[in-house]
Amino acid sequence: MPPPPHRILIIRLSAIGDIIMASGLIPALRSLYPEAHIAWLAEDVQAELLRHNPRLDRVHLLPRRHWRSLRKSGDHLALISEIRGFVRSLRDEHFDLVIDLQGLIKSGIWSWLSGARRRIGLGSREGSQWLMTEVIPREMNDPRISKEYRDLAVRLGATEASFMMDIVVPDEARQRATRLLREAGLRDNYAVLAPFTTRPQKHWFDDRWAELARGISPHIRPVMLGGPGDREHAARISKMADGAFLNLVGETSLTECAAIIDEAQLLVGVDTGLTHLGLAMNTPTLALFGSTAPYLDTTRQNSRVLYFPRECSPCHRHPSCGGKFFCMREHTVDSVLASIFQIIPES
Repeated sequence: MPPPPHRILIIRLSAIGDIIMASGLIPALRSLYPEAHIAWLAEDVQAELLRHNPRLDRVHLLPRRHWRSLRKSGDHLALISEIRGFVRSLRDEHFDLVIDLQGLIKSGIWSWLSGARRRIGLGSREGSQWLMTEVIPREMNDPRISKEYRDLAVRLGATEASFMMDIVVPDEARQRATRLLREAGLRDNYAVLAPFTTRPQKHWFDDRWAELARGISPHIRPVMLGGPGDREHAARISKMADGAFLNLVGETSLTECAAIIDEAQLLVGVDTGLTHLGLAMNTPTLALFGSTAPYLDTTRQNSRVLYFPRECSPCHRHPSCGGKFFCMREHTVDSVLASIFQIIPES
């Protein structure tokens, strides 16, 4: 057995949902190595969900957007200088264990550049496997949320019980979230709707979101959340819903979203980071899956997944239905409402 590490670097650069699901490694590693220095390398937007966690000693920000702007502007000398400086800063940390959760060449390179002698890759591919000292295959048969990260924690020696998604919301984010809700006349008794994803095949349909908002608004006030790029889409749904929900899309940071979700009585969402965040915050959550099914077991008594597999599902990035998305059409508004009132009794 290798000696216990003193300085550990976790690498998961991007994908908000995956960082949320992988966050269970933080308490798992802390339980294994209570005295170790544990850091995380992430891109700047996603790092917002990690920087306030007291069980992490440091979050290293990979400024890819800034470097991309230097490249586009043709300032190659500044780009090279900054990358070299970043590599030096990582090496100065003297990590003896790097855990690459992304398993791609873009994360594998940083694992290797860190200078750590022991480099564990999770399902490493694209050539990144040759930059690792160990590769652990991804667990795909476990129906539970965070299955591959949970399996990795156990393989490293952690207990199942120590793996718990670990997102910490700072006080200032809670205060701003509370202020936003109160300005809209809300204190409690609201439900979060999370319709937006990066791929159209994971979406539910706008008219059904609007009908759902009207259906639950007599019982609980719907609040829609999303990022700045979702504003136009949210406006279309809001118009169809005749103002039945509070539209905060693009008005909150990630940590403010987490604060709003943490206080919600319910979250309904598709396969998107905010849905996984609902489960991390232990908010009653209803997940609508179709072309993807990242998990079927939420591990929460107060939450469930709605998933009606077809012969072609999950198709992931390669839908064969010509944009009909039959798997998501299986989720009728009536069936979603019925599931909601199983989670939160109708008042």
